[in-house]
Amino acid sequence: MKIYNVITIFPETISSYFSSGVLSKGIENKLFSVNPINLRDYTEDRHKTVDDYQYGGGHGLVMKPEPFYKAVQGIRSKTETRVILLDPRGKKFDQRMAERLYNYDNITFLCGRYEGIDDRVRELVADEMVSVGDFIISGGELAALTVIDSITRLIPGVLGDENSPMEESFTSGILEYAHYTRPAEFCGLKVPEVLISGNHEEIRKWRLRNAIKMTLQNRSDLLKVNSFSKEEEQILWEEMRYLKKDFKLYVALMHYPMLDKSGRVVSTSITNMDLHDISRSCRTFGVENYYVVNPMPAQREIASRVINHWLKGYGAEYNENRKEAFEYTLIKDSLVSVIKDIEEKEGKKPIVVGTTAKFKEKSIAVDKLVTITDNPILLLFGTGWGFSNEILEFTDFVLKPIHGRGDFNHLSVRSAVAIYLDRINRAFQEDKL
Repeated sequence: MKIYNVITIFPETISSYFSSGVLSKGIENKLFSVNPINLRDYTEDRHKTVDDYQYGGGHGLVMKPEPFYKAVQGIRSKTETRVILLDPRGKKFDQRMAERLYNYDNITFLCGRYEGIDDRVRELVADEMVSVGDFIISGGELAALTVIDSITRLIPGVLGDENSPMEESFTSGILEYAHYTRPAEFCGLKVPEVLISGNHEEIRKWRLRNAIKMTLQNRSDLLKVNSFSKEEEQILWEEMRYLKKDFKLYVALMHYPMLDKSGRVVSTSITNMDLHDISRSCRTFGVENYYVVNPMPAQREIASRVINHWLKGYGAEYNENRKEAFEYTLIKDSLVSVIKDIEEKEGKKPIVVGTTAKFKEKSIAVDKLVTITDNPILLLFGTGWGFSNEILEFTDFVLKPIHGRGDFNHLSVRSAVAIYLDRINRAFQEDKL
């Protein structure tokens, strides 16, 4: 039986949540148990104090380390347990994490309040920190309940129907399809006819298409084409064409983490030709911004001086076309900074698309790229001897490589950018017709 301990100053909150509903049946059937632990039981003063003023000043109280430490040590003296600190600084909780945590038979959750928990608790007893999202709540109890609810639904027998957890949103990488019940018509809205047709295969197809369409409209960030079946992928491209309005294209030239000739991960240098030629290509094909990404301050400083010469110096008077091209070129220190910049401009995260001279399974063609809804597209190009695997794994899609007439395939990145942008422009114009 799996056991979930929750250390909190409000144990009744935990108990009441699991006193009813489908999860209470799982507890009655001894499939799992939830053990609320009152943090105040591990204090030593008569006032049962669990918080104090923080060192260094500042508003709000901080929860003391001693009670948490003693409570965890009390559990660990009897059994092994995985200790999770609910904290906004932790890794964001998702279905994949729920499936990983399901493998632990005993987990202890630490619930903070006020301004948080003394950080020595994290260092001394916590195995990991978990956050349930980018928002603020009053305490860790709600976060603990969310995590436990998600994990326990995976326990065989808790939901009754063994297939239920596998059919829910996020498990398969797409949101769940729309559900309907009686009456067949309500306020003028009818249940889709296919659902009352009795044709199980057509119902299955309708539900799959509806789920993919819903995901495209509301959570396109969940879609990973390399996890789709052929049927799902075909529906995805069809629905993308229906939903597509327009797309905004961004380009980033990465200088880290790249591979050198020996396969080692290195940081490459910014070149003057890459700055000039790619800026002009991006401006020609209407790219929103061209990002030059390099982690080395000295390299970014050199590139900035070049750009400023053409924007503000003598170059601005000498060549107005070059000035216009560089107005859309930005220098960034990391891919994270690029994505954040695009998200602030567009109000949504970009679809990240990699490029490589090597064939990648499930690579997509340019004509399919332009059907990706209305999310902005960030096209990544590499330097050196190509991207490290971590970059290609991070991307949502990878474009099919450019092929010439023979086996030789070693274009400069400047040529590759121009070719890809021309193909994307042609495909987009054809798709608008």
